Amino acid sequence: MLRWLRGFVLPSAACQEDEDYFNYEILFQDLDHNGDGVVDIIELREGLKNWSSTFGMHSEKDIFKAGDANNDSKLDFEEFVQYLKDHEKKMRLAFNSLDKNNDGVIDTSEIIDALKSLGMNISEAQAKNILQSIDTDGTMTIDWDEWKYYFFLHPARSIEDIAGFWKRYTIIDIGESIAIPDEFTEQEKRSGDWWRRLVVGGIAGAVARTCTAPFDRLKLMMQVHSLKSRRMRLIGGFEQMVKEGGIRSLWRGNGANVFKIAPEAAIKIGAYEQYKKWLSFDGAKIGTVERFISGSLAGVTAQTCIYPMEVIKTRLALGKTGQYLGIIDCGKKLLKQEGVRAFFKGYIPNILGIIPYAGTDLAVYELLKNYWLEHYAGNSVNPGIMILLGCSALSHTSGQLASFPLNLVRTRMQAQALEQKETTSMIHLIQDIYNKEGKKGFFRGFTPNIIKVLPAVGISCVAYEKAKGYFGLI
Repeated sequence: MLRWLRGFVLPSAACQEDEDYFNYEILFQDLDHNGDGVVDIIELREGLKNWSSTFGMHSEKDIFKAGDANNDSKLDFEEFVQYLKDHEKKMRLAFNSLDKNNDGVIDTSEIIDALKSLGMNISEAQAKNILQSIDTDGTMTIDWDEWKYYFFLHPARSIEDIAGFWKRYTIIDIGESIAIPDEFTEQEKRSGDWWRRLVVGGIAGAVARTCTAPFDRLKLMMQVHSLKSRRMRLIGGFEQMVKEGGIRSLWRGNGANVFKIAPEAAIKIGAYEQYKKWLSFDGAKIGTVERFISGSLAGVTAQTCIYPMEVIKTRLALGKTGQYLGIIDCGKKLLKQEGVRAFFKGYIPNILGIIPYAGTDLAVYELLKNYWLEHYAGNSVNPGIMILLGCSALSHTSGQLASFPLNLVRTRMQAQALEQKETTSMIHLIQDIYNKEGKKGFFRGFTPNIIKVLPAVGISCVAYEKAKGYFGLI
């Protein structure tokens, strides 16, 4: 089908307008399976699926949003032709912006420079793989016809959209919010889609955290009650929680965990954008190192602002039935019994944990991305949603593994008053854990933490897809 499409589309670059019209008519008839004179979204989805694997999950929705002028959820022939003409103009502008030397073709160096300007550094071999996925005549360059053919009927119009295939997935929420924030395009900022995506991502995160809250509470219990956790197993831990406080106790502390999503995300995104501006020079796009530094500093800023909620969440999750009546009651009792300093216990290991988390998360994601580009980008530059989800889930999990010892130390420092132990420094606590429990002691509770990753990823995705329609996102 791709060869058939190319046979009709590519020659049209040199044809007159009436011949273009004829080619568009043949293409429209091929899409209109039932011959009723209009193409609905199901017919368009099937047509895109049959033509190429480079189309994303919702390419047909993007096309309908741009082409359905009368909003009747159908494309008639006039709307279809107008969409193709408008789309071709945008593709031509994108092509010209990439063709820096105006020689009529795009080569590997121009792809590398374009992606670098967008903060995505790739090797020459990876650029060749991207180029080969678009190049059809084996010249190792992309001319206008090849560019037009590749993006024909494709919502993506530029190299920025290709880089956008690899945008990190903010909809994944596995209980930790210290990963480097997502990038928003200028178009998303101007249209307001950026805040809509943040809100929808927050909703998805709240649903995911609520559904996996029992695992999170079990992790905290195993981290703090070290001697008991040696004998504690998953089923036994849940049974112990239910016996102590009933079924509802499995979600103890989840309210605080969900409540801090919005302020933390807002502060982190704002700080990230500001740090990027400070680290960029002459308005140039920043690279991976600058992104890592900006993301880490943004994480420190956000965690500093919302850290009292982290302490309250831990105390609520580890408290006994009736000990606290809620978030406000817990905060009042902490302030009265232990003073302001109680709200920042464990702050230092928490901040130190951001560096291994963010660094490992970014490094693993880049490694997986580069591996895919090296071995599989020959057929398509779009990895698809499953590859993106897999890479993001593995990178987040790796980040958690790298920072888990500091996470455990933080939790123990937060909970020292509950254990009726004297407050000790971070260094002394680390020495005490190592001497009494060995190296394994630093990974108490990691099992329930890792088990919740897959359901959290799946729930986040489903919740995101369900919620985004209410905010006008496609």
